[in-house]
Amino acid sequence: MTLRLGIDLDGVVADFNTGWMTRYNAEQGTHLTPDQVTDWGAMIPLTHFSSMTDFWRWARNDDGPGLFRHLPMLPGAHSTLKRLSKHHQIVIITTKPRWANAETFSWIGDNAIPTREVHIIGRKWLIDCDIYLDDGPHNLEALVTHRPDSVVCRFVQPWNYPIPGVVDIDSWETFEYLVDRHL
Repeated sequence: MTLRLGIDLDGVVADFNTGWMTRYNAEQGTHLTPDQVTDWGAMIPLTHFSSMTDFWRWARNDDGPGLFRHLPMLPGAHSTLKRLSKHHQIVIITTKPRWANAETFSWIGDNAIPTREVHIIGRKWLIDCDIYLDDGPHNLEALVTHRPDSVVCRFVQPWNYPIPGVVDIDSWETFEYLVDRHL
């Protein structure tokens, strides 16, 4: 049976925190590390930005590629997605600022993400999938509410927390096992 797997990018496939911290450290002479991120809006207390608007303005980088263009991949993501894509549909469902759309598609191509379907959308639950994998607490809560017949999985990260009705996934290996078992 072919399943539709709704996969988030940042914090699940792409290492968003390493990406922004690498650039920020280089520009500001700081030594931030991803283990310092313990909540969803950690960019503000860890940096000089006074608001998320200021952070996203910096992330856009009008002088060159924006933040989303060169994010590293999280360990195990690519190989697992490649294996899963042999029998299932990989549906990328991500939320981005509008300015990041083109660089998100470039990142997907550069990293050979095995998908034919990409949605850049705030209300991820509008995209019908059998199994979802996300790290955003607000996304997970909405998916459980609006997609009660689907399996919703939390990619466990320090900035998220257990949510009733959501399956905790601690690695790509664990996610692959869950998908294989779901058949």
